[in-house]
Amino acid sequence: MPRKKQVTLQTIADDLGLTIHTVSKALRGLPGMAEATRKTVAGRARELGYRTKEQETGLFGERIPAVYGKPRRFAMLIIGETNFHRLQLEGVRIRLNELGHSLYPLIVPGGLTEGAGFRQWLDKNDLFFADGLFLTAAIPEWMETLLLQLPVPKVLINYPPDLAEVDSIIWDVEYAVQRSMEELYHHGHRRILYAVDIEPLRGFRLRWKAFKDAAERLGLEGLGDPGEHVNSPAGDRTAWLENLGGKLSSGRFTAVISAVPNMAEWIYIAASFLKLNIPEHFSLIGMENEENPYFPDMSRPYLLVREVGERAAELMLRRIANPLLPFEQVRLKGGFYAGSTIRTIRS
Repeated sequence: MPRKKQVTLQTIADDLGLTIHTVSKALRGLPGMAEATRKTVAGRARELGYRTKEQETGLFGERIPAVYGKPRRFAMLIIGETNFHRLQLEGVRIRLNELGHSLYPLIVPGGLTEGAGFRQWLDKNDLFFADGLFLTAAIPEWMETLLLQLPVPKVLINYPPDLAEVDSIIWDVEYAVQRSMEELYHHGHRRILYAVDIEPLRGFRLRWKAFKDAAERLGLEGLGDPGEHVNSPAGDRTAWLENLGGKLSSGRFTAVISAVPNMAEWIYIAASFLKLNIPEHFSLIGMENEENPYFPDMSRPYLLVREVGERAAELMLRRIANPLLPFEQVRLKGGFYAGSTIRTIRS
């Protein structure tokens, strides 16, 4: 890989078979260019270690240490191994590597409980000697509480608990639910079914609150009653599908919001059993972390999971370089992919 000082716009242009003008335009975010081309240019520039003057100035303005500072080693605690965790890990690792640092993931073993066993696990994995700790979403709240007490710099990739003194960042699921409700409302839907858990995680509770707030704001009476929706735990999948099937076959609802990743496909399964078609019989919005390969044209808000990981890395380095700065709570709002699973209802 060329050293950073050897990489120029011409290097990137030659590498991709583009003009310098096109490369410069892509890196400056100017309009009038295919998004695929812009992403290709940005990705290759990152691989080569090239940054524009504006990006260098941004690092300085954000008080993020220069690439040539002391290399540091960070840990990231993960519950389970899913694409959801892969996206978080990928974002943090890419950004840290760009800035000259490293990241090692730690998969928390199943069955670990509060008490001496958990602290022994922390000691065994040298977490007390990490330069900083990234706490991912889906960590049990009891474990998160203990980890937040550790005397190392931390960034929480989640909504923060009340009164928590920690830098945090999250893809804004409350905004995503509100945006989804707006989309359905403007397509004529007034009877919207909420079809995911509302417990036990903080993010689940905030999704449900956002749904109720949106229903009240839009004047959709009766939608705030939990009993009207499919919000029981999905662990018993048979019972959950029976409950969902009963709601869908009643004909009372014209649209469904699946507000937790990987649950929308179960709504497709229920619809298939009932011989209902989407969006002819009901519209569907799924909140997926990335495009579902089986249903690529599903309408969905963009959840910026990988981007949150990148920003988390910057928050960590900023905290280490500036320990007296006030804590930040950052939310990244994504756009909305219209897809083909929303039908317009004419009044």
